[in-house]
Amino acid sequence: MEVEDGAELCFPQFPNTSCRKPSFPWPQTLLIYIVCYSISLTTVTLNLLIIISISHFRQLHTPTNILLLSLAVSDFLVGLVLMPVEVLRQTSCWFVDDYVCFLYNYLTSIITVSSIGNIVLISVDRYVAICDPLHYNNRITMNRVKLSVFLCWLCSVSYSFLIVKDDLTQPGRYNSCYGECLLVIDYVIKAVDMVLTFIVPVTVIVALYLRVFAVAVSQARAMRSHITAVTLKLTVTPKAKRSELKAARTLGVLVVVFLMCFCPYYSVSLAGDSLVNAAFASYVLFVFYSNSGLNPVIYALFYPWFRKAVKLIVTLQILQRGSCETIML
Repeated sequence: MEVEDGAELCFPQFPNTSCRKPSFPWPQTLLIYIVCYSISLTTVTLNLLIIISISHFRQLHTPTNILLLSLAVSDFLVGLVLMPVEVLRQTSCWFVDDYVCFLYNYLTSIITVSSIGNIVLISVDRYVAICDPLHYNNRITMNRVKLSVFLCWLCSVSYSFLIVKDDLTQPGRYNSCYGECLLVIDYVIKAVDMVLTFIVPVTVIVALYLRVFAVAVSQARAMRSHITAVTLKLTVTPKAKRSELKAARTLGVLVVVFLMCFCPYYSVSLAGDSLVNAAFASYVLFVFYSNSGLNPVIYALFYPWFRKAVKLIVTLQILQRGSCETIML
């Protein structure tokens, strides 16, 4: 019995202080690895394609695409770092140093907060483009967008440090045994974090979308009334209105997916570990991360330039001289 118990420990040499290894049947563990790493690989691939596309082709260097590039970077890191490490953390023991655990928790917070900030910035960009198109070029400039992206990441780094700084002074202070990596946040800080990283962003995004939807609907009605009253064929105006409606629908899909992925996570976070099953909490966390794989689908796969860019990347035509000047739009 002592040998069997020791075999279940993360560190058998410390039988009194070692954590027990998570006990999952091998078929279940294999299924978890296949599903989770497939999602992780898809997330990395899609966001990497966006990063290469926008970075390489000069015609795609627009304010909107700079925001999309920043979002793709944060989502790429989610798929490359957070998803794989989280799978190992839930199905195995934490065998590395407590400082690495601190860095992982710190990086998790930075990437998550920056991703939320980028979504808000993109929503603001679409709001101005649809609701005030005449002043869009004056208000949304490349320099302002780059500054906004820089501030978004700077605020993410600073804010995340405030959340995890207590763990830096004494790494592993919240671990109950060796082989564990935990980050325990005070209830007050958790409540503030929920307001700043969930309630406020969701409120802003929903408010902007409702305004965008109202403007798009009113413009569509005005367009139909104008076409009915005038017999002349106006080809430019309908095309512009269809573009605005498409942007409104795209933003609507974003809001729905954002809420579907984020609401369960913050509900579990608010409920606390004592009220939520650990396995369910892990599932909700991975759904939360999966939003990073859905973002490029929402923002990029809806646009023809992305499909054209993927074709050029896969066929290695981007390696040809002058390929960065290819007309993409």
